[in-house]
Amino acid sequence: MVAKKYQNPTGGLNEAGRKFFKRTTGANLKRPVTGKAPKGSKAAARRRSFCARMSGVKGPMRKNGKPTRKALALRKWKC
Repeated sequence: MVAKKYQNPTGGLNEAGRKFFKRTTGANLKRPVTGKAPKGSKAAARRRSFCARMSGVKGPMRKNGKPTRKALALRKWKC
């Protein structure tokens, strides 16, 4: 689990979190595709891929009455 300071409260990582992973692992993480992606574009394919992978992850969507990080991410990506 990544530190709270790197988490976006609405799901996913914030800019500091993406920079942290770039610095520590060399990963080049992009922002989530939250807007309307044109059909057939790279962004649309990226969204489809993320939704397919993340929707199959085991685990609850709610814990203690609050949405889990998984639920927040899926909502942010409009899956």
